[in-house]
Amino acid sequence: MKVFWGGQLVAADDARVDPADRGLTLGDGLFETIAVRDGRAERVNAHLTRLRNSAAIIGLKMAMGDQELSAAIQGVIEANGIGEGVLRLTLTRGPSPRGLLPMGPARPSLLITGSVQDLTPTNAATAVIATVTRRNEHSPLSGIKTIGFLDAILAAREASQRGCDDALLLNTAGNLAEATIANLFVVIDGVAVTPPVDDGALPGVMRADVITGLMAAERTLAPADLANASEAFLTNSLGIRPLVMVDAVPIGDGKPGPVTAKAQKIV
Repeated sequence: MKVFWGGQLVAADDARVDPADRGLTLGDGLFETIAVRDGRAERVNAHLTRLRNSAAIIGLKMAMGDQELSAAIQGVIEANGIGEGVLRLTLTRGPSPRGLLPMGPARPSLLITGSVQDLTPTNAATAVIATVTRRNEHSPLSGIKTIGFLDAILAAREASQRGCDDALLLNTAGNLAEATIANLFVVIDGVAVTPPVDDGALPGVMRADVITGLMAAERTLAPADLANASEAFLTNSLGIRPLVMVDAVPIGDGKPGPVTAKAQKIV
């Protein structure tokens, strides 16, 4: 496998992370997951815009422009012969001496990896409402994709232990925010509704397209609203998955619905 590391394409075995890299020691970094179809990265501009906005929030200056990044992304796709698959772009603040505050000028580390993967929509999902952790909608980090993903990992472990595919995360007010690696949409009275960013939802790239394509509404959703939903689905950059059951209670008739099918055509 070829990866983009150190400003060039190298064999994966030759890519070495500095032991003092703040991404490794402190989780001081960001990432983007990008779908590849027909040998091209999808929604690249939206992903890079979010990456730049996120970098500004954590005070990280990106060394490469969008054209250079797009070329690097395409280089990884072509070097690995990825017709359909997934790219991950990871950006960290780079190596620094011990301590929370970065010392000296940042030397950001950029890693782009890719793999072949079938992106055909998967089977309908079941979920639990996570009890082990909550989404902090008050934190600026709730709106960006940081490499510190332990809250989502804890929730995913809980879902697996309870025999489900995913977990829905509540925010500190007890309202629905999102799933572990996806945004949540529910259909109430024929209208697709998703939690707003202010409630802790990540501003997902696919989420934005679905909101536009379905003229979806953004409003606060309580767990009790699931009982009024006729269908639900989860969205992330790789696709859209029907959600048919939460905490062992079916959503609507417990089957994927027509609004979900319409959303899947947006992919």
